[in-house]
Amino acid sequence: MKLVITMSRRFGTGASVIAKELSERLEIPVYDKAYIEQQIDDHLYETEAEAIRELASQPCIILGRCASDILKDKLNVLNIFVCADKEDRIHRIMGLEDLSYEDAKEKVERTDKERSEYYYEHTGKTWGDVNDYHMILDTTELGVENCANILMQYFEKLEYI
Repeated sequence: MKLVITMSRRFGTGASVIAKELSERLEIPVYDKAYIEQQIDDHLYETEAEAIRELASQPCIILGRCASDILKDKLNVLNIFVCADKEDRIHRIMGLEDLSYEDAKEKVERTDKERSEYYYEHTGKTWGDVNDYHMILDTTELGVENCANILMQYFEKLEYI
């Protein structure tokens, strides 16, 4: 099966680490905001939605960009939402970006707000609504390092890979 994984996430959950691990294990690329915007800037595509649909014609992982909604009618797409407790996310960002607690907290809150607004603006839906995803991964409970293993076991059991 040409599996396409969309991964929406709250800021600071470790979702990019999970996506990178899955990418290596499944030998498929990860596409994020920077990559998709570059495709548009290079005039390969007129819109993000067009770029996402084209990228999803092959197995891949797409981080954010409303890909879960853009590809909602595709049978080969698994939509995942990654969340974590706010305190865990703040501490993760403090360590990754060498920020104070207050600066990391502000960045987490601002980035989540921007993502929520972007999602609503482009889909008319509430970002993070469990009804829009096939799976929710809580990295506080599961641990970032375990999530790729959980997903690989799931893919193997359902014979996606």
